Amino acid sequence: MDNDGHLVYPGLLTSSAQDKLTQSLEHIHSLDVIEGHEPNRFSAEYDSYLEEIITHPQMLDLVVKVLGKEVRYDHCVSLNRPGGNSGIGWHSHGYAEDNPNLGFVRIFFYVNGFKMDDGGLKVVPGSHLFRDARIQARSDADLKTGWMVNKHHPITGQPLSIDQLSVLPGTVILVWTHAAHAVTPRRESSGTRWTVVYAYRNPGKPSGARWISPEYEKKHLLDSTSPLKDFITLY
Repeated sequence: MDNDGHLVYPGLLTSSAQDKLTQSLEHIHSLDVIEGHEPNRFSAEYDSYLEEIITHPQMLDLVVKVLGKEVRYDHCVSLNRPGGNSGIGWHSHGYAEDNPNLGFVRIFFYVNGFKMDDGGLKVVPGSHLFRDARIQARSDADLKTGWMVNKHHPITGQPLSIDQLSVLPGTVILVWTHAAHAVTPRRESSGTRWTVVYAYRNPGKPSGARWISPEYEKKHLLDSTSPLKDFITLY
């Protein structure tokens, strides 16, 4: 995780979880858009199963192992990509560029997986170590002749390179927020790629990615018996 900027757990989700997630994401996908409270951006507020995962013991155990016990839940966003979706170009996200002690991790649930040339995730191992929120390119060629020029992995010393991933259904991928990543177009003949992402961070800096309504921010997701109730909050 620290060396590459991402960590892949192939087929981690059980078949039952995959079925429930598919139902939940189909539900989110079917809802009308409400400007300012879009179902895809505020997904956990529209679906109880997606909300339950935020504080699921296995999820919190994973988050704490990455970030330590001082954790803030940041957002839950659905990233469903139907056939013909154009994907997204290269980009990164910002958080505490001036403080490497603060981390921000995104946890992607790829419910039905993906092939590298069909709604597939692309990454640049080591790019997260530059903590650059301004990475942007429309294509691999643009990234190689732009941001990647003369850049080497800060740990290995090797020139940066692009990895194109291909994963099984039920795969979970963790990505540091500063990592460069992109998504290939979804084929016209393919069904919807069902995906949801959960984000968590260390407290200390404001997050520009938070999609939480004022009403939801007041909600207590952890019960009073949880040993993490004083560490993991919505704010």
